[in-house]
Amino acid sequence: MGRGKLRIYLGAAPGVGKTYAMLSEAHRRVERGTDCVVAFVEHHGRPRTEVMLHGLEELPRRELEYRGADFTEMDVDAVLARSPQVALVDELAHTNVPGSRNTKRWQDVEELLAAGIDVVSTVNIQHLESLGDVVESITGVRQRETVPDEVVRRADQIELVDMSPQALRRRMAHGNIYQPDKVDAALSNYFRPGNLTALRELALLWVADRVDEYLKQYRSEHQVSKIWGSRERIVVGLTGGPEGRTLIRRAARLAEKGAGGEVLAVYIASSDGLTAASPKELAVQRTLVEDLGGTFHHVVGDDIPAALLAFARGVNATQIVLGVSRRKSWQYVFGPGVGATVARDSGPDLDVHLITHDEAGKGRGLPVARGARLGRSRIIWGWLVGVGGPAVLAVLLSAVDLGLANDMLLFLAVTVAAALLGGLLPALASAAVGSLLLNYFYTPPLHRWTIADPKNIVAIVIFVAVGVSVASVVDLAARRTHQAARLRAESEILSFLAGNVLRGETGLEDLLERVRETFGMESAALLERASDHDPWTCAGRAGLGPAVERPDEADVDVPVGDHMALALTGRVLPAEDRRVLAAFAAQAAVVLDRRRLQEEADRARTLAEGNRIRTALLAAVSHDLRTPLAGIKAAVSSLRSDDVAWSEEDQAELLKGIEEGADRLDHLVGNLLDMSRLQTGTVTPLIREIDLDEVVPMALVGVPEDSVELEVPETLPMVAVDPGLLERSVANLVENAVKYSPPGKPVLVAASALADRVEVRVVDRGPGVPDEAKERIFEPFQRYGDAPRGAGVGLGLAVARGFAEAMGGTLNAEDTPGGGLTMVLTLRAEGSRAELLEEGAAPAGRPAEPERQVT
Repeated sequence: MGRGKLRIYLGAAPGVGKTYAMLSEAHRRVERGTDCVVAFVEHHGRPRTEVMLHGLEELPRRELEYRGADFTEMDVDAVLARSPQVALVDELAHTNVPGSRNTKRWQDVEELLAAGIDVVSTVNIQHLESLGDVVESITGVRQRETVPDEVVRRADQIELVDMSPQALRRRMAHGNIYQPDKVDAALSNYFRPGNLTALRELALLWVADRVDEYLKQYRSEHQVSKIWGSRERIVVGLTGGPEGRTLIRRAARLAEKGAGGEVLAVYIASSDGLTAASPKELAVQRTLVEDLGGTFHHVVGDDIPAALLAFARGVNATQIVLGVSRRKSWQYVFGPGVGATVARDSGPDLDVHLITHDEAGKGRGLPVARGARLGRSRIIWGWLVGVGGPAVLAVLLSAVDLGLANDMLLFLAVTVAAALLGGLLPALASAAVGSLLLNYFYTPPLHRWTIADPKNIVAIVIFVAVGVSVASVVDLAARRTHQAARLRAESEILSFLAGNVLRGETGLEDLLERVRETFGMESAALLERASDHDPWTCAGRAGLGPAVERPDEADVDVPVGDHMALALTGRVLPAEDRRVLAAFAAQAAVVLDRRRLQEEADRARTLAEGNRIRTALLAAVSHDLRTPLAGIKAAVSSLRSDDVAWSEEDQAELLKGIEEGADRLDHLVGNLLDMSRLQTGTVTPLIREIDLDEVVPMALVGVPEDSVELEVPETLPMVAVDPGLLERSVANLVENAVKYSPPGKPVLVAASALADRVEVRVVDRGPGVPDEAKERIFEPFQRYGDAPRGAGVGLGLAVARGFAEAMGGTLNAEDTPGGGLTMVLTLRAEGSRAELLEEGAAPAGRPAEPERQVT
């Protein structure tokens, strides 16, 4: 009997419909005549899921007693005795009650699979063992029940059961997932939109990786080398020449014509490092392809056409874009060229586009071998060993007779040593000197420059040939090793530089300091001027060397465009160092441009914000402040009038109007002053640890009676806040919620702990706010909807968010289940959450149920 097959329904969160989908599959199999049983399925009181169990055979469960309570688990023996074709086992990551056959349910499933029974199961993405830390950082809840990733990866089929966060929250609000008394707590904690979106992304990415594994495994098992054009992937072959920009733009246009097109630019460098493109031009082309949404790749390969085709097939590309060769006609005698070779060897599954450009046929130099400098000391020692070594060896051998063959081997060893130290030329000199000494001292007739025996002539000729050959190989290996080390160092420097710049982690001065340190210079400066006739100015500088006012005064200058240059003082750099320096210069120009654009954007944003606030302030002063002033003035004028005899009731009513107008003025002016403090950055919170139940009730003093319900558990951890700012923030939130709540529906102010945070939620049952306006209501001088002018100047929520952020917290708006708006004020908790739990506090995400206080 073979092993059973495992099918898993994977979901992002509880309630997406995994169990329902599993039961639907069971009904389909039963209709086809498959022997399918329910080994363990938990419907959690969900009526629609419970209905799906009707018509399916359910096996009895095993009853266990643990700590005085009765539990039921899957009876593995009963399933094995029944031996169905398919068994349904819900909640794969479940931990069995102590006393069960296995610790984990997935171990029970392994037994069923080993017995040849097919199993259909369910699991949520948060229960995968490798994602435990990620899920905890998102939700603040540590998953205690996990299943090894390998168990799920070994499944024969994995089906994703997906649902949008909004739809899932609606299902939750309708009571289709949890009982009504648990809905509010779930929506406020684990089932928040951000949590659900992040979990959904985890599930989609995990399944996508699994699909890629299936595809790679299938292509490998079936030896599929043919490209499968599931979507357009266009590879652009770059040479580092100026035509690369044209090729990249053309490839981007080709990609736009197909759905989901992708551009991959690749530069193939020779492994020996003898041919290299301009780092400046490659940096420009890398920036261009990334701006167009593509990716840049650097590949090493001696056979450029073969490396390009291997890369294209490796990424499952469908098209290759190459430029027409820049070689002149006579240069084709060396070969057909990269474009023609790639087009010939691409096969029917790859389309090759040869793009014309301005540089076509203008010529390009053939690769010229450029050796790396070995250093003056090494060259001197090489010549000493190459010329003096044979003479010293001849003196030593004059005292002992080892035979001509051994003498030649010793002279050959000296030649190899000269090659290792000084390169090829000292080795050739050693071979020449050694052959002459062999002829004069050790080849009959001795002490004469003639050779009597023809065999000795052959021996000396072979010695010279072997010496030259070995010297050439050793010299080439030494130079390649030096070049490889240098290229590796260059690539590490450029990679670090590009990564920092692209991530925006490097400022101009930091970049110039990096240049100075890398090349061991005294100072580095970026100079610029507006035109050819304007004086040079310093845009940025690093180091303690002398100031440079013009590029030609520096020891090294690298032009960047027409009116910018990188100038360094300290020493003159060799030519090979200037290649890397050119890349630094190009990046310095990019950093400078980005800094200036950011400064301009900040200035524009500040001006726009200031103009908007001034306009709104004038509008507020012209109406919202004048209205209560007009009411106060009218009431005072009436009281002072001698023409009317006011009764005591009328006088009391006028005085009440004056008091209300003054209070309203005080509130408006207070908000304006708070907003001005926030705008000028003069809010300095005094942070200290405090209990919420000491601050929140004080914020409810000014609201009408019976309009607010308060839930602040005593078991909550202390928070690190400024009590005054927190009180003002909560007061503004409650005032806003009471203003929009319908009569008879009090506002709920509830607090709960979540990991290292404490949340204060102000819940109203008013008209609510659409998603697109949730951020806008926190802007200064914003009134939502048709709020009347007398409702205030629209600063309450802006001040509340500003104070919350000043204390290191956050303030966001969410929909209230069933209608309304919920303001979520998140604060940083102090103290150990584990210690609080040991003392009897409620677990994170499930706040204790306190007695309701009505204010």
